[in-house]
Amino acid sequence: GSLPKWVVNRVSQFVAPKAMKKIYKAGLKYPEWKRKHDPEYKPWVYPEQNTLPSVSLAELSVQHAESLENIDETGLSE
Repeated sequence: GSLPKWVVNRVSQFVAPKAMKKIYKAGLKYPEWKRKHDPEYKPWVYPEQNTLPSVSLAELSVQHAESLENIDETGLSE
């Protein structure tokens, strides 16, 4: 992508582990929460429960990596 390497490294070292811990803790509480909040509603299992509007395939497009902006950062210092 177009993010500087130092940003990716910083996020990987500090932000990502904290986020994963929070996601893990939330996941532990999910079964109890789901029992209290519409336990039969599972649109990922039962697609007929999905109430979101559909997107037409004609509106979608494929974006190839070679068409993305290419920024050379080899001369930058971290």
